[in-house]
Amino acid sequence: MEATQYKEKAGSIFKRPVVWFYGIGSIAYGIKNNAFSYLLLIFANQVLGIPAVYASLALAIAMLWDAMSDPLIGHWSDKTNSALGRRHPFMYASLAIFPLSFFALFTPVITVSAEDALLFGMSSAWWYVLVLAILIRTATTLFEVPNSALLPELENDYDRRNSWLMLRHGFGWWGGNGYHCINFFFFLGTWGYVSHIGYSVYGTVGAIIIALVIIISATGTQKVASSFPRPRETFKFSAIYTEVKQIVESVWDRNFAAIFFYGLISAIAGGLGTALYIYLTAYFFAFSPVQVATTAIFVMLSPFFAARIIPFLAARFEKKYVCMASGLFFIVVYPMPYLMVLAGFWPELGSTTSLIIYTVFIVIEVTGLVVNGSLRDSMIADIVENREIKTNRRSEGLFFAFTGFAAKATSGGGIIAAGSIITLAGMDNVRDVAQMTMEIRTDLIALFLPIYLTLQILGLLCVMMYRITRDQHNANLSALAGRKADTLAAESSA
Repeated sequence: MEATQYKEKAGSIFKRPVVWFYGIGSIAYGIKNNAFSYLLLIFANQVLGIPAVYASLALAIAMLWDAMSDPLIGHWSDKTNSALGRRHPFMYASLAIFPLSFFALFTPVITVSAEDALLFGMSSAWWYVLVLAILIRTATTLFEVPNSALLPELENDYDRRNSWLMLRHGFGWWGGNGYHCINFFFFLGTWGYVSHIGYSVYGTVGAIIIALVIIISATGTQKVASSFPRPRETFKFSAIYTEVKQIVESVWDRNFAAIFFYGLISAIAGGLGTALYIYLTAYFFAFSPVQVATTAIFVMLSPFFAARIIPFLAARFEKKYVCMASGLFFIVVYPMPYLMVLAGFWPELGSTTSLIIYTVFIVIEVTGLVVNGSLRDSMIADIVENREIKTNRRSEGLFFAFTGFAAKATSGGGIIAAGSIITLAGMDNVRDVAQMTMEIRTDLIALFLPIYLTLQILGLLCVMMYRITRDQHNANLSALAGRKADTLAAESSA
């Protein structure tokens, strides 16, 4: 397909309101993801006083619970027969839990302490973080898995799916990073990295935004989703063995295995990198909260750059190769700032020049990540029809849930690794950038980068197994259309 043709196809979809309602829902996920990835470890460690290793353990347990619930919710939503459609009952259920639990996490509604030893020797603060993290992750699953699973029914075109997901990923980045900026400019920027008040305001405003975008996205996609065909089968808890068997049958696929294991491995790296983010920006690079927020503002430009890159590349190459190229580009660029600091080629830490150079690197890195994530999710959408040919079931929720399962089940390993690295590098008691010596910086990066980059490389090797091309996808659509026509003809003749 010519690039101009792709541009016409992609441009036309943005005139449809449902595209925007679908995309805007990812703002809730973006806010939650930024909170858990960048803030929760340092909040639990330096505000609530939980040792980093223990705090990371609580977050990893919550993540593991989340990972196990994702496939169940995804499969359940695939087989839900409701007047609201297959997905929306779950999305509305999330509204009752998500905002309140997000507020409560950062504004403890009970007295918690890091010193008192309760069940299994863990403090009340540790248990509080664990329970609230589980509630938030469950609520996120109830919304995010069904919402993302709407795509294969909303759009079946091989190329236009890229545009839908580009917009969805863009909203996730804009929402998450936009609120990240507000937080670092006004909340943490006013009260500091270790203030209860700053995090409380952050949690309150974040809860309000999450509630609003869930309402907008769920109600905006409701009418279209209600018109989709009802599932042939309904979910039965009484026949859980059969349900589990169908789950295994649906995901037993080489192409899905490629994307699943890519997500599995890269999620460990992602969990490691994001959990260390504040430690790296605030202590390694010596940036203030306002400087971190300034970087985040420019990061929000990354989806715009990705929006220009994706149509250009997608029109010329298969999704697999664009995904691999963007991932490889990220691997090359990511370590450069850290190595330049250790080698003495970086400007004065915390300076304006340092901030400008760091921001350029981050914008480039995130642009690559948005391209990579959009293409990876688009490949998942294409797997839906490929497996429907073999199983005669549409399993959108299940496939998107399993990719979430991969990310969540294993990024917990990255979070635990981050807690261990903080302790091994001697950073548990670091409360001010003046306490960061070059020796600590060297130890931190020597522990972090080799693990992070090795995992990213291994993930890319998995993508090489993916085989669905544009031609095969179109053949799958034709086969399914013929099957549907035969079914309708048989029903009319009967």
